Amino acid sequence: MPSLRLVSHKLCPYAQRAAITLVEKGVPYERQIVDLSKKPDWFKAMSPLGKVPLLIVDGDTVLFESAIICEYLEETQPGPRLHPEDPAERARHRAWVEFASATLNVIAGLYGTGDEAGYRAKIADLMAKMAWLEGALGGGPYFAGVRFSLVDAAFGPVFRYFETFETALPPLGIFDTTPKVRGWRQALAARASVRGAVTADYHELLSTFLRERGSYLSGLMLDRSGAG
Repeated sequence: MPSLRLVSHKLCPYAQRAAITLVEKGVPYERQIVDLSKKPDWFKAMSPLGKVPLLIVDGDTVLFESAIICEYLEETQPGPRLHPEDPAERARHRAWVEFASATLNVIAGLYGTGDEAGYRAKIADLMAKMAWLEGALGGGPYFAGVRFSLVDAAFGPVFRYFETFETALPPLGIFDTTPKVRGWRQALAARASVRGAVTADYHELLSTFLRERGSYLSGLMLDRSGAG
């Protein structure tokens, strides 16, 4: 088996996706955390987009982009299959992984927008995305039933944001009408690979990051904590 090193950042949801996949495949790996505000020269020389995650294979082959890293791990590593065998169903799963990335983009807009109208628009967008997911889910507990998949690895970091949002913000109502999604979210939160994809200080770090954004959401957090 090749040696694998995952270059990561403590708050990056895409790096979490890769870490979850590595654990689910049962693959030993080293995890290296970088400070993206002070990118080391070796990292800048390795990362064409200046982003994490990177997967360094045998010390010299560098893979970037989380979806590509997860596909590589699925194709090359032993352990449970995380994609369906049927080509059409496999393609469908890949599409929902892209949907997870689109959802992360909306979440970034939610915590980055500077006004209430933009904030409300992002909440509406997230509610619409949860409605799509509600229609795609079966009987659970995971996306494809009892079998954990790369779609689950992609959505674990998506749902993790809301653990912080729900303790720091007024109610968002994003999951109010999607009981299947709520159950899926709970199942992922209880999964060891999902829990272990972040460090113990993740929620504290995320809360600090969100408060310091200077966005509309930042103001809501400061008001709710009594610091605004």
